[in-house]
Amino acid sequence: MKHFEGFGLSPVLAKSLARMNYTTPTPIQAQAIPLALEGHDIMGSAQTGTGKTAAFAVPLVEKLLTDPRGSALVLTPTRELGKQIMDIMQQLLGPKSPIKTAFIIGGESMGKQLAQLRARPRLIVGTPGRINDHLQRGSMVLHDTHFLVLDETDRMLDMGFAVQLERIFKYLPEKRQTLMFSATLPKNILKLSEKYMNAPRRVSIGETNVVAKNIKQDVVRIEQDKKYGELMSQLHERDGSVIVFVKTKYGADRMAKNLRRDGFVSEALHGDLRQNRRDKVMQNFRKKNFRVLIATDLAARGLDVPHIEHVINYDLPQVAEDFIHRMGRTARAGAQGSAISFVSSQDGRKWHAIERLLNPGADSGRVDGPKGKPGNSKKSRKSGKRRFRKRPQERLAA
Repeated sequence: MKHFEGFGLSPVLAKSLARMNYTTPTPIQAQAIPLALEGHDIMGSAQTGTGKTAAFAVPLVEKLLTDPRGSALVLTPTRELGKQIMDIMQQLLGPKSPIKTAFIIGGESMGKQLAQLRARPRLIVGTPGRINDHLQRGSMVLHDTHFLVLDETDRMLDMGFAVQLERIFKYLPEKRQTLMFSATLPKNILKLSEKYMNAPRRVSIGETNVVAKNIKQDVVRIEQDKKYGELMSQLHERDGSVIVFVKTKYGADRMAKNLRRDGFVSEALHGDLRQNRRDKVMQNFRKKNFRVLIATDLAARGLDVPHIEHVINYDLPQVAEDFIHRMGRTARAGAQGSAISFVSSQDGRKWHAIERLLNPGADSGRVDGPKGKPGNSKKSRKSGKRRFRKRPQERLAA
């Protein structure tokens, strides 16, 4: 399908898409939307930044607009991603829509959420933990929820939400349409789909375990105590917005403070911040009121900020799959982006896991060079080129 008009959508939704400048569907949208409109369950996989949200949001809103009965539930791993999804849904529903919505996430007032639920919303977007809280309290019912979406399913399972998802499924009607989207498809997701989906149609755009081709990657082999100095050099060399990934909440706060001291306007984003503070940080970052965002994996999951030009992996992720998700924060919607990873001698095992993820069928030899400096030998560099489908440029820090 070359244009959204070809989907035969309702006038309200078509008008909303035009207002949002949605004219030509991305590949994942072109494949998933027609199947979803026909009522099929869908298991979708694509790299981040390819338009997955609209791929499920368009058929979901079309269902709500054309069928006066039933409700829809969207499950997401983080509050930030949930907010982005809800914003898109409300734009698609159009101004002054009679369809009520509820945003059910942790960290926000239970009283406010109870008021939203008492209004009998037909669209609920939320995180598994808080959704379960309401189900157990009896303040939420899902008996008429005939449209279910699980977004960033791999991350929800990585974050330990498997038990909560199982409980939520028990409250849902057996007869429903289920759409499951993920950037990667590990075995636990395939098992989940076999158990809870009805003959799902697979929609896959490109390879899931690769970094987008429009991202220029670099690797710096460096010792831990020299990372901050290298970060300063990288920030001076680069123009545009930057997201720096660190391992801990404390590390994010400390780095943002140090960067402000050293002349870079920066803010931290992590799970310990109150929701209103997280919203303010992201609002200011989107408005380009500051240039450098320091984030943990949990907080940055699914962030869609088109102007992010650079990703810096100050610390490598604990879970190899998160490397791909981090890369997806830049080069959104076909734009160009760059990424650099700092790899210390203590990071050999993590970096090896990332290499295996990016090219699982290749040689599994280690890349650790002599004296704890990975990739220091000619042999390791040569074999490394075979392992990466898109090999980053590597260099040793001075």
